[in-house]
Amino acid sequence: MIFGVTGAGRLAVMELSWAFRLVFGTTILWGTAATCGYESCPVTKPDMLNVHLIPHTHDDVGWLKTVDQYFFGVRNDIQHAGVQYILDSVIPQLLADPSKRFIYVEVVFFAHWWGLQTEDMRSTVRQLVAEGRLEFVNGGWCMNDEASVHYSAVIDQMSLGLHFLQKTFGECGRPRVAWHIDPFGHSREQASLFAQMGFDGFFVGRIDYQDKGTRKALCEMEQLWRASSNLDPPVADLFTGVLPNGYDPPMSLCWDQICSDNPIVDDDSDENNVHAIVAYFLGAAAAQAKTYRTNHIVMTMGSDFQYENANLWYKNMDKLIKHVNAQQLKGMHVNVLYSTPSCYLWELNKANLSWSVKYDDFFPYADDAHHFWTGYFTSRPALKRYERLSNNFLQVCNQLEVVAGPQANRGPYGKANSSVLRQAMGVAQHHDAVSGTAKQHVTNDYAKQLSAGWDVCQIVVSNALASIVGRKDNFIYCTYLNISVCLLTESAPTFTVIVYNPLARPVNWNIRLPVNGSRYSVLAPDGQAVLNEVLPVSSFTRAVRRDRGDAVNELVFQASVPPLGYTSYAISKLSGRHTARSRLLRRPYNEALPGTEPLAIQNEHLRVLVDSKTGLLMEIKNLEKNISLPVSQNFFWYNASAGDMEDSQASGAYIFRPNASEPFPIGRGAHFYHVKTPVVEEVYQNFSDWCSQVVRLYAGQPYVEFEWTVGPIPIRDGLGKEIISRFETNLQTDGRFYTDANGREILERRRDYRAMWKFNQTEPVAGNYYPVNSRIYIKDQKVQLTVLTDRSQGGSSIFDGSLELMVHRRLLHDDNRGVGEPLLEPGVYHDGLVVRGRHLILLDTAEASAEQHRLHAQQEFMAPQLVLTLGGGPPYSCDQHYLKQFSALNHTLPSNIHLLTLAQWEPDSILIRLEHQFERGESANGSMPVTINLLGLFSTFQITAVQEMNLAANQKREDMSRLIWQPAEGPAKRQSSPKLDPEHITLQPMEIRTFLARIQHIPWPERVI
Repeated sequence: MIFGVTGAGRLAVMELSWAFRLVFGTTILWGTAATCGYESCPVTKPDMLNVHLIPHTHDDVGWLKTVDQYFFGVRNDIQHAGVQYILDSVIPQLLADPSKRFIYVEVVFFAHWWGLQTEDMRSTVRQLVAEGRLEFVNGGWCMNDEASVHYSAVIDQMSLGLHFLQKTFGECGRPRVAWHIDPFGHSREQASLFAQMGFDGFFVGRIDYQDKGTRKALCEMEQLWRASSNLDPPVADLFTGVLPNGYDPPMSLCWDQICSDNPIVDDDSDENNVHAIVAYFLGAAAAQAKTYRTNHIVMTMGSDFQYENANLWYKNMDKLIKHVNAQQLKGMHVNVLYSTPSCYLWELNKANLSWSVKYDDFFPYADDAHHFWTGYFTSRPALKRYERLSNNFLQVCNQLEVVAGPQANRGPYGKANSSVLRQAMGVAQHHDAVSGTAKQHVTNDYAKQLSAGWDVCQIVVSNALASIVGRKDNFIYCTYLNISVCLLTESAPTFTVIVYNPLARPVNWNIRLPVNGSRYSVLAPDGQAVLNEVLPVSSFTRAVRRDRGDAVNELVFQASVPPLGYTSYAISKLSGRHTARSRLLRRPYNEALPGTEPLAIQNEHLRVLVDSKTGLLMEIKNLEKNISLPVSQNFFWYNASAGDMEDSQASGAYIFRPNASEPFPIGRGAHFYHVKTPVVEEVYQNFSDWCSQVVRLYAGQPYVEFEWTVGPIPIRDGLGKEIISRFETNLQTDGRFYTDANGREILERRRDYRAMWKFNQTEPVAGNYYPVNSRIYIKDQKVQLTVLTDRSQGGSSIFDGSLELMVHRRLLHDDNRGVGEPLLEPGVYHDGLVVRGRHLILLDTAEASAEQHRLHAQQEFMAPQLVLTLGGGPPYSCDQHYLKQFSALNHTLPSNIHLLTLAQWEPDSILIRLEHQFERGESANGSMPVTINLLGLFSTFQITAVQEMNLAANQKREDMSRLIWQPAEGPAKRQSSPKLDPEHITLQPMEIRTFLARIQHIPWPERVI
């Protein structure tokens, strides 16, 4: 139900016209007699084996060519592919025969094609969609990766594509089936998100070869996936089918222009091959049917970028259908038909069978004994970090676009909106983008698209800040702060730092700015001095930045920022000299004197011991809990296989295959020195001329920060190298460790083990690697050691008590999975890529660790955004005063509730998602249900109408009516929808609730700030 809100929470039903526009975006009048969805499915024959032919194309959103190169069909010297011609070619075939079907997936390509069409063609396509003959499956902006993506970015890119389909085609454009036929392994969280988006089923193409063999033997190629241990069934239950041939057609039955299989010849000719092809097809269908449970099987008729000449495919499939079905007159019980994934799913549902239940995920994926696709968990670590930062900035841009209102889109810095970055982020989620498995020039193009999105969103943020701050300042965005480069702070004697916090709870954040002075004043909005220190820029940083900055020092202080708001800090350079109190230990580690005491660094929460002889970590102690854990940490490298071992498989962009189980240490120890100040205490470790690290304890923070810098990885010895950071402890972990699923629920991992089948381990390192999107930990019954990451990486526990994360890779050979080039990133200076990143280490009791790693992982993902200005700009308007601190919330949300989305949806509506970010039983306090008042939450606008939607916001939640599947272990349940009361929104553990709302901005003089 849609509510109109008047006064203090008085509710009245809104007018129907706005309700219709809110849900569908436009009025759908075409095809009044047409039908779509399951009602449009072709008739099958219950007494026969029904073979569903699925005409489809798989169009990578960049891989060997860029997105535009694929769409327009240029650079066919790299790969023959032109997406625009596929759609041009398919439409006439569908129009010529009502029985024909076609499915399409990647909305970024379809939206581009749609924008180039005449209105007559658009009307034609609308009719085909309304009749179910052209069907959209999946419906995201792209077909996203499942290992290296964060759930927030997945939800956004799916919502982007589904929103386009909704606006363009209405209800008939809503996909019923999720279709991930090419990602390299499948995440449990992905399935959970799909279920919450209203999908009835999910089809996958790639699963482990041992898993697939077992499933075929047990007839479990299709089952029910229970994709959450927290959400009550069937909220996260999703029927999941494994396609028989990946996503290719059966062997010898490929009839695209790029295929070499013979066409069907059925005239009076010596080349007539009808009998042979029919016999072969019937044999293939019978063999496939033995591994599936119903009298319906599916065949994917298409593959990568096929159907540029759709006549070739359809002409041969017409003949195949005709001649096979003719055998029914001779008693053959096989029926072949054009179909779609949803129509196939519909027949499976009507079979009314009970299905086995899957609880784990499909990682890691291997296609043969020594071919584990676990290298891409880390490949292209700089792009992975840039994607993560871009999502962070997109959320800031989205929020300020809503908070400031129209001024954000047409303010003093120009016209702009968040859509450019939103679409670039949608592209970046593709399974050859953030995964790191595209060619180098394509990877460069992904980064270029993100950069263009940043440029536009910087205009949005500047417009919004000017309207809120009350001054038209020249806002500066320093994007190289991680290597101490920012022209403004290096040269200006005074400047202002605006720290914006996108979280709905207050945060304390440590600021580091490159400067050339030695003493500074930092003033908070109330005029109080903020404790700060000036530290010298390390030799590590100077080596990385080279000629991209000349700051000699870094100004360090801690900012306190309100929820969904900002704090401004006035910074002034002072005269005189001041340097941080430091103790320099520059002698080589092996020259330390016998009996030298360990070096200790400490804050209120933690103490860290470093061996004075080796320069390596020795111990971490939680002072509050009196927990001491011996922990050593060092960097190692696996020697990447060059393909000269058994079966010739090399490490590459996809495949991780070390040629030995034991890695080599980069250094037996580290040269180190120590810096101590009241703000931060640091140990600088140098392991080699290409590997260094800073171990930090900031005042007040309950974690140890490890800032590592790796590269250029040396390859003059002719060896490819895969670099890991390894932590070793004495914890008794019994082969178990824990990783997150796309930043949300935690999954237990067991070394050399798979829950669903008897696993034969052939690669003891690569076969135990899993995607780590935000955190990995080990624990015993009392103590837990957690490592938080700043990007997606591959990780494992190769032996008890250890954790390792792969941070960088540089390889000399292609792994023969199609990309056709080794993973040899050139970097800025073309001598190899240098990567800098952070690991945050938490040590606590096993019971208390959950709250810490949940909150800090979310804070890392939604980090504050820094905007700098010299100040002194003119007033924004005559009725505003200069606002040094601001929050867009009337009250802070509870720590276990996250404002996942605040974004403009349509000109007259915004999108709000609230998320409970704890699991059941994970925390005594954090795991409790929470109720909040949505109407009184925001300070700059009032919600005047609100409608609850599914997760993707393309269907009213009350209208969600997913197919019911019977699990083998118990009775099927029907999904219920909670009644909407905007003043009492209750969230259970791991629940996300999505709302579309109309709002009215409050004039500045009336706001309570």
